[in-house]
Amino acid sequence: MWDLKTEGFTGVKELSTLCRQDLGNRSCSRRGWKVWHMENDTPSRGESVPLKPGANSQENPGADTLESLEEGRLPGSDWSPTEAGHSWSEAGPEPSTWRILQPFQRATRFCREHKQLIRRICIGLLCTGYAAFLLAACILNFRRALALFVLTCVVLAFLAYGLLKRRLALFLLTCVVLASLPSGLLKRLLVPQLGRFKKPEAQPSLKLWAKRGLALAALLFLVLWLSLDTSRRPEQLVSFAGMCVFIAILFACSKHHRAVSWRAVSWGLALQFVLGLFVIRTEPGFIAFQWLDDRIQVFLSYTRAGSTFVFGENLVNDVFAFQYLPIFVFFSCVMSVLFYVGLMQWLILKIAWPMQVTMGTTATETLSVAAKLFMTKIEVPLLLRSHVADMTLSEIHVVLTAGFYTIAFSALLAYVSFGNDAASLIAASVMAAPCTLALSKLVYPEVEESKFKREEGVKLTYGDARNLIEAVSSGATISVKVVTRIAANLIVNLAMLAFINAVLSWLGNMVDIDGLSFQLICSYILWPVAFLMGVAWEDCPVVAELLGIILFVDEVVAYQELSKYKQRRLAGAEEWAGTRKQWISPPWSPNGRATSPGSCSEHSSQMPV
Repeated sequence: MWDLKTEGFTGVKELSTLCRQDLGNRSCSRRGWKVWHMENDTPSRGESVPLKPGANSQENPGADTLESLEEGRLPGSDWSPTEAGHSWSEAGPEPSTWRILQPFQRATRFCREHKQLIRRICIGLLCTGYAAFLLAACILNFRRALALFVLTCVVLAFLAYGLLKRRLALFLLTCVVLASLPSGLLKRLLVPQLGRFKKPEAQPSLKLWAKRGLALAALLFLVLWLSLDTSRRPEQLVSFAGMCVFIAILFACSKHHRAVSWRAVSWGLALQFVLGLFVIRTEPGFIAFQWLDDRIQVFLSYTRAGSTFVFGENLVNDVFAFQYLPIFVFFSCVMSVLFYVGLMQWLILKIAWPMQVTMGTTATETLSVAAKLFMTKIEVPLLLRSHVADMTLSEIHVVLTAGFYTIAFSALLAYVSFGNDAASLIAASVMAAPCTLALSKLVYPEVEESKFKREEGVKLTYGDARNLIEAVSSGATISVKVVTRIAANLIVNLAMLAFINAVLSWLGNMVDIDGLSFQLICSYILWPVAFLMGVAWEDCPVVAELLGIILFVDEVVAYQELSKYKQRRLAGAEEWAGTRKQWISPPWSPNGRATSPGSCSEHSSQMPV
């Protein structure tokens, strides 16, 4: 029997030579082929045996394959010129299957060899089409296309920065290499020019005084700003004092007091302050976040269209689960698609960049804070699961803290569907991002050497979809687990809250205390916290109760209660019902007048901050 492993390629070549010699007189057949073999199962040059294939021709697959190719047909095919009723000598060679497939193979080989060129041509065509579309939209109605124009400018700015950063790094590396050359003509010519690219070596005392000067200038600016901004309403200083109290408490609880990076703390608070000014005090900031509010309402309408078709309009309008939970399913699919095309990774990197540059934090911890704006507290660690084993304790502390500093975008959509103001929730979440990173570094400073100081070695992984359809399907599958977990937690938490309130009410009746409940206890314990956050004194019990529900029960219940307070105020209900307040007072604008009820946000809508 023919053994490919024993004879190797030599026997195959000899077999092919014999067949080609016999093809001249057309006398080569399957049972006429002979191969060299040796005695005792070892092929020998002196003897040959006839090839006897089995019923399925599996005893000698190498010979079968070669025979098929010599007869002009693909391996495994039953077609041959002899079976068609004519011989090769009479009709001549006809086009075989492998010859028909040659153009496709050549096209595949061409695409593989010129893959980069084809990719650039496709990207160029898409960019040209998008530029033409944007130009036409701006010419027809620039105000209508303003949002698209601004987003395009932001993306181009980030792309230009990335390109400049790569080119500048390459240029500086070239300069360093040339400067390290031995003495010669090239070095004598280039060293004077490269001197301006070298970082000036300042004395330690000069650098220290420069830092102190910048810190003093920032402090003077803050004092001047507060004195001018709070001249009409001095009660605004309460929130500033509260921030100082919170920082002092966290510093007292710090793990390593002497290792605290005050650069990260100060820059985190400064970024929060700047974002707050942009959102609250500027017209472009208000317009931008109001535009986001409108887009979120449109996004929710898509979710409602799908859930209405499946469950019916009555269930979606009346049943909490059918109104709230489908939002997670739809948003999970959207996130899976965005991660598949690479847009979400790019967006997270660009959001994390300013925090990492200014605060001096590592890549993994900064990316976890940026990713929490869009993902849940369970999904963020999975996004960095390939790097968790090498992260320091301080970086892990940041990841855990980021899971609680704000709400994921999917949950935010659900809270907006309750009736809460989307612009206020988005503003509070964005403002909280740098502040959370700063306070986490204050509580648990970095005392180890991190392996992720730069973002080049960090990879964000989310799913393993191989195409767009699979990305949508995997996103829906993942959301089922999330929705089930949310529903189970809501059932358990609300059941436990009802049980605790029943026990507290029973105990309160024994000592003539009516209405004793868990919410009432939280309203008294967390009253100082709400007051230091800047909440009006008369609204502190309500906000403290909501804070207690968030901390000890579930934030879904808290935001649903918050929407009820807003709906009562918009409906014109009485402010007080006995000793309990029915709605939260609206915030005040800088000129001392109350904002309109439909556009303002309650104090407690900024609870994530």
